[in-house]
Amino acid sequence: MDSFEINKIIAAILMVALLVIGLGKLSETIFYVEKPEISGYGIQVENASIDSSNTESAVVEKIDIVALMSLGDVANGEKIFKKCAACHSINKGGGNKIGPALYNVVGRKAGGIEDYKYSKALIEHNKEWTFEELNSYLIKPSSYIKGTKMAFAGLKNEEDRASVIKYLNQNSDAPITLP
Repeated sequence: MDSFEINKIIAAILMVALLVIGLGKLSETIFYVEKPEISGYGIQVENASIDSSNTESAVVEKIDIVALMSLGDVANGEKIFKKCAACHSINKGGGNKIGPALYNVVGRKAGGIEDYKYSKALIEHNKEWTFEELNSYLIKPSSYIKGTKMAFAGLKNEEDRASVIKYLNQNSDAPITLP
């Protein structure tokens, strides 16, 4: 290879480099975008302190359980419960399935069936299944009790939740008087 050919190769490489740099500069001039002084979006947050131990009870207190329960219908609750029947039995004397038996659940302590292996989170919840408690839990179980084994997405519709709670209450030896 003679020196003239080496000069041609070096010149070609330099031309490609200059072409790339030149196109970059040309595109910046053609497609000029003015950058904002402050990048990102400002988010205004009220300076409010939230006590995490009281958030659960605060949510429960805001719900008018009387009005909520008036929306429910036992017959509709029975239809909606069919989603639950894949994992839970509702009949008296019905055994546990993937989930615990739900006969007599309203008024029972969370984690109260002896022969069912509850998640640690549900046992530590240590509350009674009241109308309010069931309502809060059924919205989205995994958010209400972090670490629960129940993988159900929840019932977002208030009327559906009230109907299921009424149906659960009816399936009991001693149904609790509705609020």
